Amino acid sequence: MASPVAQFELKTLIPIEVGGVDLSFTNSAAWMVLAIAGVTAFLTLSMSGRRMVPGRWQLMAELSYEFIANMVKDNVGSEGRKYFPFVFSLFMFILACNLFGMLPYSYTPTSQIIVTFAMAFVVFIGVTIIALVRHGLHFFTFFFPSGAPVYMAPLLIPIEVISYFVRPVSLSVRLFANMMAGHTMLKVFGGFVIALGVFGVAPLALIVALTAFEILVAVLQAYVFTILTCLYLHDAIHLH
Repeated sequence: MASPVAQFELKTLIPIEVGGVDLSFTNSAAWMVLAIAGVTAFLTLSMSGRRMVPGRWQLMAELSYEFIANMVKDNVGSEGRKYFPFVFSLFMFILACNLFGMLPYSYTPTSQIIVTFAMAFVVFIGVTIIALVRHGLHFFTFFFPSGAPVYMAPLLIPIEVISYFVRPVSLSVRLFANMMAGHTMLKVFGGFVIALGVFGVAPLALIVALTAFEILVAVLQAYVFTILTCLYLHDAIHLH
């Protein structure tokens, strides 16, 4: 039986090397491109024939738009409206990668820590730049909670600085770990079904339940990543 983690192996599809640097097009990159193409096609085709009474596809696209718009408004405020395109694109991309990874013989890009960390790092750098541009040096007061006694500064400032710089790590590990753990568990129980033959009915029933749960996790993790991005934007715009 193949290793449960073999499904996460990166495979080179188109070898590319530039200046001694490996820039090969892998299965992970291919599924990310498919995720972008899928989201683009979904939104474009859903809204191409707009009607006053929306059909199923148009309704799904409008609900997705409204869901993220309300998330940005509730967590960032009216000033976060300009960042809606980025937040919406981030949510749809992660959701598509997670859901496409549920297809048989597919690959889940968000099960790779380098992919999730790259997205988290972009969010971290982006909100930090926004905070510095909006507040200048006043941004550094963020690391000392308002109203705290001055004598607590030597303790509070290092804690706040560490917690701030750990953000991209926690954001990326949360998504990566959940997707990797869920897919590994499905693979393990799938191996039991094959090994037990006719007696594999119980593991098969469990796989069906786990698949439904994993789809829920795929949606939930896209939501968590996005709402944390909104909270970081709120901190950058409003500081305390």
